[in-house]
Amino acid sequence: MTKDSPEQAEERDARYRTRTADHVARYLASDGADGFDDNSHKAPTLLLTTIGRRTGNEIVTPLYYGEHDGRYIIIASYAGSDRHPKWYLNLVANPRVQVQIKADMCLATARTADAEEKAALWPIMAGAYPFYNDYLAATDRDIPLVILQPVDSHDRHH
Repeated sequence: MTKDSPEQAEERDARYRTRTADHVARYLASDGADGFDDNSHKAPTLLLTTIGRRTGNEIVTPLYYGEHDGRYIIIASYAGSDRHPKWYLNLVANPRVQVQIKADMCLATARTADAEEKAALWPIMAGAYPFYNDYLAATDRDIPLVILQPVDSHDRHH
């Protein structure tokens, strides 16, 4: 399998940062009315706020998600890159995150699904978003499936 060159990786990261900043700004300005599902897949999008493991700053990332048993499911695919996305590395370092879906926000604890959970939940996500299987085939990296468990329904606020 062909690995990204450093130049390819930097180009992809620069494009991703530009798209992400625009998406987050539109989503926040409209409480998700502009940005919740305005992507080529028409996939629902949440905003995940992590704490930068190096900077300590809040970082907001729009991500496709699914729901299962009161939890949110996200996949750290990075479009099949050979590297984990930075948001994933951040939540591994600090699993306390904020989730925003449209105007609703909650605090959550993030964790990587174990092998059994991943086997059960991956088909749910790939069934809704078949491109995740393409990403899986594009890399030798074990793509993490992340479970976001809301901390307490009382933490939800507008």
